[in-house]
Amino acid sequence: MLLGAGYNAALVGLGAALLGFAAGTAGTFLFLRKRALVSDAVAHATLPGVGIAFILMVSFGGDGRNLFGLLAGSAVTAWIGLLLVESMARRTRLSEDAAIGAVLSVFFGIGVVLLTVIQTMSSGRQAGLESFLLGSTAGMLFQDAVVIAIGGTLAVLATWLLRRPMTLVAFDAEYAAASGYDVRRIDLAMMGLVLAVTVIGLKIVGLILIVAMLIIPPVTARFWTEKSDRLIWYAGALGGFSGYVGAAISASAPALPTGPIIVLVAAALFGLSLFLAPKRGVTAAIIRHRRFQRRVHRRQGLLALSRGEPIHDDLTLKVLTTEGYIRPDGVATEAGRAQAAKIARDEHRWEAARRVHQDTSLTGRYDGLTPIEQVFTRDEIAAFDRIIGGPTPVPEQSGGIA
Repeated sequence: MLLGAGYNAALVGLGAALLGFAAGTAGTFLFLRKRALVSDAVAHATLPGVGIAFILMVSFGGDGRNLFGLLAGSAVTAWIGLLLVESMARRTRLSEDAAIGAVLSVFFGIGVVLLTVIQTMSSGRQAGLESFLLGSTAGMLFQDAVVIAIGGTLAVLATWLLRRPMTLVAFDAEYAAASGYDVRRIDLAMMGLVLAVTVIGLKIVGLILIVAMLIIPPVTARFWTEKSDRLIWYAGALGGFSGYVGAAISASAPALPTGPIIVLVAAALFGLSLFLAPKRGVTAAIIRHRRFQRRVHRRQGLLALSRGEPIHDDLTLKVLTTEGYIRPDGVATEAGRAQAAKIARDEHRWEAARRVHQDTSLTGRYDGLTPIEQVFTRDEIAAFDRIIGGPTPVPEQSGGIA
């Protein structure tokens, strides 16, 4: 879609896709570690580095907007901010979110002050530095794409190589420490990867929106898989897709900013996954709940049939009628009587199972809905039948169901 739209459009599209893939993979373990806000602190801590690097390069007679210098400066202050968050959370009584809030606000305030000072300088070609706040994808140069490609590849490779210790720390840090892993170093490595992606992504989406690229793709991918190895690649693919499609939409409508559009595409994918994911989505949860309700009403209705009791609940009547257990006039069908007898007999079997096993871990699994055949073997069920005797009689229906 963008590859034939000109050199600049193709460069922007590929650069955004590479950044999205790197951000999705690097942010996966930060999300699993439940430290998503750390990326926000890291992103905001880059701003003072941009200002300080600009001032230093101008002071030495260089071009204050040299990309490598600005990225190096942002990396230094971001790492300092990261260490401050980690140190404050570990050595003081402050919680991690309080430390993140303190570092985020202070560093961002310093950065805004430095940018204001820079605007009063008469040298250094300071125009354009504000693009580091919200990004400036349309002005991407070839060297920017190279930086993203190399840095993103290294970040993805490091994430894959460190996936096992980071997975262990993300899910059970105490077990990881007991197994001989240095949890603090693994945490720092995890956040260092986020720092690297944040720094290389400043030019495209800016320090405010890069947080979304680090978190939304992994959160979206989590709806589609239960395995951490797959989660890495799913998050990367979703991030790359968001970057490329967002850049394409922005290129087709030049008045639209690229960075925000990329984030909105990622948010749209999250919304679709939230509702449509087959196991963890809202729609699937609603379907499971309704199926559970039907099972409960079916069981209660069949138990009432087996005892000759009237059924007053409209939903129970509807379920039994739909499944052919009772006729529209409320009289039980042959299938309904047979199934009611089976339900009643299973109740007696569970009572026998409790007397035989006296094991709450086994018989405690009975929820009234799980078939007894899924818990015990045929031989065990036959033994329960010998204990309870012949088939449990089903009362004759004397009339309709009220």
